[in-house]
Amino acid sequence: MVEGSSTLAVHRCRFVDYTPSAVTALCFPPLPLPSIKGKKAANSKGFPGFGPFVVGRANGNIELCEWTGSNPRSQAPQAWVVRKTLVGPYPSKVELLAITFRSPRRAAQEDVPSWSNLRLFSSGGGSELVEWDIEKGCVMRTLSSQGGPIWSIAANPASTILALGCEDGSVRLINLQYEELTHLRRLDRVKSRILSIAWGPPVPRQTKGQTAQADSDSDDDDEDWTDSWLVTGCSDSSLRKWDLATGRVLDRMSTDKIRGERTLVWAVGTLGDGTIVSGDSMGNVKFWDSRTCTQLQSFKGHAADVLCLTIGPDGSAVYTSGVDQKVAQFSYVKTSRTSTNPSPLVSRAPGRWVQSCSRRLHSHDVRALAIWPPYSPLPPSHQRHFPNDIAPVLASGGLDMSVVVTPAALPTATLAGKVMNPLSTSTQATFEDAYHRRLAYSSGIASASAVHLARKARLVMCTRDAGLTVWRVPKRRSRTEDADVDLDGISSQNSGWERVLDMDLNVQTNIVAGAISDDGHWVAVADWYETKLFQLTEEKNGDLKPRRIRDFAATLQGSLGSASTGASTLIFTPDSSKLALAASQSAAVLVIDLGTVDRAPRVLRKFEQHRIKDGLVKGRVVKGRQTSTSLNGDGDVEMASDKEDDGDAAQDDSDADSSSDVEDLKVVNTIVTRMAVSPDGQWLASTDDRRHTHVFNLDAVQHHCALPTFPQPAHALAFDSSAPNTLVLGFADNQLEVYDVEARQFPRWARSLVNFLPQRFTHLHDPILGVTFDPGARVGASEDGESAGSPLPPKTALFWGATWICKVMLAERTGYGGFEKRRRGKRKATDSQPSANGRVEVSVEEGQQEVQQRNFKLITHYRPLLLVDFAAPGELVVVERPLVDVLAKLPPAYFKPKYGAT
Repeated sequence: MVEGSSTLAVHRCRFVDYTPSAVTALCFPPLPLPSIKGKKAANSKGFPGFGPFVVGRANGNIELCEWTGSNPRSQAPQAWVVRKTLVGPYPSKVELLAITFRSPRRAAQEDVPSWSNLRLFSSGGGSELVEWDIEKGCVMRTLSSQGGPIWSIAANPASTILALGCEDGSVRLINLQYEELTHLRRLDRVKSRILSIAWGPPVPRQTKGQTAQADSDSDDDDEDWTDSWLVTGCSDSSLRKWDLATGRVLDRMSTDKIRGERTLVWAVGTLGDGTIVSGDSMGNVKFWDSRTCTQLQSFKGHAADVLCLTIGPDGSAVYTSGVDQKVAQFSYVKTSRTSTNPSPLVSRAPGRWVQSCSRRLHSHDVRALAIWPPYSPLPPSHQRHFPNDIAPVLASGGLDMSVVVTPAALPTATLAGKVMNPLSTSTQATFEDAYHRRLAYSSGIASASAVHLARKARLVMCTRDAGLTVWRVPKRRSRTEDADVDLDGISSQNSGWERVLDMDLNVQTNIVAGAISDDGHWVAVADWYETKLFQLTEEKNGDLKPRRIRDFAATLQGSLGSASTGASTLIFTPDSSKLALAASQSAAVLVIDLGTVDRAPRVLRKFEQHRIKDGLVKGRVVKGRQTSTSLNGDGDVEMASDKEDDGDAAQDDSDADSSSDVEDLKVVNTIVTRMAVSPDGQWLASTDDRRHTHVFNLDAVQHHCALPTFPQPAHALAFDSSAPNTLVLGFADNQLEVYDVEARQFPRWARSLVNFLPQRFTHLHDPILGVTFDPGARVGASEDGESAGSPLPPKTALFWGATWICKVMLAERTGYGGFEKRRRGKRKATDSQPSANGRVEVSVEEGQQEVQQRNFKLITHYRPLLLVDFAAPGELVVVERPLVDVLAKLPPAYFKPKYGAT
């Protein structure tokens, strides 16, 4: 492989009928209320760092996403990526989401809201309100609404009360103080459903002894504010304003309606000056005066129902969307008093709302809108003012299954200077002009893939919410029949596949993990509470017949010590003799010997390194750093480099894993998200959502080492086929790491590549989802890359994301491949030589960029990708699920012809 490019045969699989779930709810955490005493300090605070983002889906799963920027205020081309998935009960759905603070005082001190200080509530169209345990990843408790199905939920600005709008026409207030979830009171009942709900601006508490109490520490910030009223949108063509002190309806605002039909007010919001915004089923967006309860302005903003609205960070913009797929922006424009309001007696600020822009960001109904920074309806005297140099980000989602994020700066922000586009999609950052970004859906939990490949048996397996399907991929045709093609223009085989197994399983929650062994004889599948193991036998017609191993759950219960045997990730060893399982609730890693025909599966070892707060390295406890700046307060781990105490390590590790030691050490809640086994079956690597990575030796069945904590979660984890000791990691922000497991260190030969990745790779808009190596690549290959059976040279990885595949030669220096010959006579050859530490400035010279472009060769033919893996040397399986095929199964989107009667 001198100047030529690699040639791979590709099986392009579009038969995998995976269907992603619709987005039904989006939510950002609120911002803490400013202290009344420290009003100026609250206003002078800068742009808040991009916080966590929560996505609710129609299948009941909730995705917890984090910003991938190097710091909370920096640009992130990958935007938010899924860090953890809360798996919903089967069957269930998520219709409503709300986030509150556990401690508003702690929230005021944090730069970015931490997961440990947030409480997450959801409702799925029934009468149950669900509170989730974010750390453990499961339902914490439920509460009955006592008023039938819940149609709307909203938390007050102080995070102390949750309001539920119910089927029976009543608003129920739930107490959230002191970690409670109890009914507080019920407001008066009306004869209509409460479809939407919003809290009015809180009022600063004015007391005579306020100055005397100013210095007392017992005075909480949230107690400085009192809620006075809230507004609800109802199903009888009206909005109602409620007095919280009496629980009575203060006033009723009627919307337009067609004769004989009720108008449904699907969305409602409030501004700091008391203005009420509503969106209804006639497509009208209306602005109301909350004091007189009269209509100020009305816009026919949409052709069909307005299902959601959100308010810009400073309250001067409103975004609405719904069934007609259009996102409309309404802006507040200041005008002279004489033109619109000649009377000087009216105290309202002179201004009016205009519909300034509308964009079609989706191909189907839009169900949810959210914006960061979120808006808090505060009185004008305490209103927050954010700097204009960073654009807010509007997130929207609906039936077309993808979350769309759009920079949403106002045109007035560009007058003061350049506005940064946080998504780096374009130089423009205003809502009207900036490019939007579609966040690709992932098939599995925590951005993993639900599609798995058995190489020897040539089987492709895909798990669904409550079942799985297995297909057989045909053998590759001979070279005379099927022309091999370059990575740029790959010919593909689309016929010959067959479905050989279809299973519907009895599960408690949606399926979390699945795996199929390389020889096609074993399938393991797990929900949150139970793991099932099946042995497959092939029938005469080619179909597979599963037989469940009945006592497998009892085997796991004995080792895990709990009734729950669920798993967060599963993987078989390449020789199909062992199964590695990461328990969903305890994060313990079990190594299971699958046994033979006459011997049942048995647990060889249980590792608990992931759940111990203090890392164990070669038997020594490495304490976490006390002053950690990461979101979870994670401790870091020292690298072990001494060779001499290898003999003692096995002894120490075996003692460290015993349950008595685990009880003594501090235990943390985490979920193992990825596992990888080396091609020779010796090493097992696992990484969790706290960004800790551990390596286990499967030959000796013991813990081998712990890697340092990385800034981003690992999305891709694989061992090199040509060097089984080399572990390659790909992260959510498209950074790479190479680790030598045997030597317990980061090898020097990979430094120049890892430290200077080309910008066009790190700035790809879709994060890395996986990495794979050609099983035919061997270290003994000749220099031109021609190894037995493999067109790729050794140490060549294929990284892939939802819309791209990239070939990376890990061992290449930046100036590899005859660079001097290409540039001879134009510049001195010494320009491209690496410095003493092996680092090369990539951005300085064009020639090096050319070489890197040849190394980091990108393909964007296939999208969106669910799996890229090798079935055999030089033979790639690419599983894609085009969005067009998915949308074809949905009911047709709303369309109203503008011209002509037909």
